[in-house]
Amino acid sequence: MFIPKRVIFEKGSLDTEIGQNIYNKVKDNPKIEIINASSNRIKSNIPGDNLYEQYRSGKETLVVGERKSLKFQTCKPSANYQLPLVSGCMGRCEYCYLNTQLGDKPYIRVFVNLDDILKKAKEYIDERLPSVTIFEGAATSDPIPLEPYTNALKRTIEFIGQEEKGRFRFVTKYNDVDSLLDAKHNNHTEIRFSINTPKVIDIYEHHTASASKRIEAAVKVANAGYQIGFIIAPVFLYENWKDEYRDLIKSIKNKLPHDFNKQIIFEVISHRYTTKAKNRILEIFPETTLPMNNDDRKFKYGQFGYGKYVYSKEELTDMKEFFMKEIKDIFPNSVIII
Repeated sequence: MFIPKRVIFEKGSLDTEIGQNIYNKVKDNPKIEIINASSNRIKSNIPGDNLYEQYRSGKETLVVGERKSLKFQTCKPSANYQLPLVSGCMGRCEYCYLNTQLGDKPYIRVFVNLDDILKKAKEYIDERLPSVTIFEGAATSDPIPLEPYTNALKRTIEFIGQEEKGRFRFVTKYNDVDSLLDAKHNNHTEIRFSINTPKVIDIYEHHTASASKRIEAAVKVANAGYQIGFIIAPVFLYENWKDEYRDLIKSIKNKLPHDFNKQIIFEVISHRYTTKAKNRILEIFPETTLPMNNDDRKFKYGQFGYGKYVYSKEELTDMKEFFMKEIKDIFPNSVIII
């Protein structure tokens, strides 16, 4: 559970059920500063004279307010639309694309007008009939740590569970899933867990759950009937990487029940970075050991017009062949996306 240092309530948010619930949870904690924002200029309430300080203060800040725009962003190729329940993440993963995407606004925001958001989701579903509409709930966030404050995930899961042509999916690096286990999901929700080797998590994924805890949480939701998946990302090609990623895949198998035979979806994504991301990461984590030496990478133009630094074609081919073989050997009926 995320315990912020400060909670900023935007105008009108305390008049809502979610806003009031959050206030009741934090009001008696003397270590949490409660701020009633007279305007929506959030940055003025978050300390920090530079990006390094603003990042750390922002990661300790929860902003409670209304989602003003109800237009959902597209989310190709994995889903049709983003479903905006929360924004931002308490994790401090050094490589995270949100470091660039959220810029100088790294705070965590929850939206109190959930009924309006779900009503809009229903409109999108109806517009696309008879096709199935898939919503992604973690495109710019990790919603699990905020669930004790909002109950938004469970409500969304049950809402989508009632929609014949609606589907929901989200990914997390956390393990607090117990409140979702009795949700009436009707097999319409896929819960994915972003995992990596213990070495990568220890060095780069600060303030997140361990690989072991994430896998244990995946077992819980699988036993509750959810479709589960694992995103192994970003894959780093370091000394002994094959041994450690093989052990990671085996650890998933070992924690699942012996008679578990449901299909698991694996997605494998190699580490890459843009120049903009590299510069921002070096500001936020000046002592990072992320492998971002341009000379060791191949420059490739992406689909959105900007370039990124990736592993060489030979390295990526080796990586793909490795994961295809290892995952299929251990999980023969799995779906693998690389």
